[in-house]
Amino acid sequence: MRCRASAACGVFSRAQKVSLQEGGVMLADAGTVELHASGSVYGELGRMLAEAQVPARTVELDVLDRDNAQAYWGRNERHDTVIRFASGSAALAAFSRVLARWVLHFFGVEVTVMPLSAIEDRQWAWHIGLDAQATLLLNDLYRGVELEPERQRRILSLFRLDFADPSVVRRDVANRPVYLAAAMNEAGILKVKPQNLLLNLPLASIS
Repeated sequence: MRCRASAACGVFSRAQKVSLQEGGVMLADAGTVELHASGSVYGELGRMLAEAQVPARTVELDVLDRDNAQAYWGRNERHDTVIRFASGSAALAAFSRVLARWVLHFFGVEVTVMPLSAIEDRQWAWHIGLDAQATLLLNDLYRGVELEPERQRRILSLFRLDFADPSVVRRDVANRPVYLAAAMNEAGILKVKPQNLLLNLPLASIS
């Protein structure tokens, strides 16, 4: 599937370095951040400075949002922009649309995916972690385990997935939403595994 949903595609396919700023979630390409941190982006001089533990100059990465979203297309191969991955942001809305298109592309099944601030559902029937950390965290939440603050803060976003046609879903999950989550690991890295969504959807045809 060719992705056309701007910077959201980077989240879908490349590891992201997470920064939590005043409660907001900011994502930058992990590879780009590592290059700057190591000095490699500045060539041999940068590597020498890094080895000598001389701080590299501060690198300002542009934050993309609705007002400047078109700027992405002139630099999408450089992976040098930052996005807000928070409720109400253009990037989170775009990422939700990418998830829905992913399901439609591979299964021909129409779904809607909407960001959530919390899961409050006494009839919680199904969930899918979009990465390894999110799977573990959702499993614990489903079982009623109270998360420690450090683990709780790793949850970056929650989503609700609904099927346009409930008949394509397993009977025990029909007419119930599927909850999704994305989370960072201990090192502050988000690595989405879109195959999780394909392998774990409760479709009647693959159950």
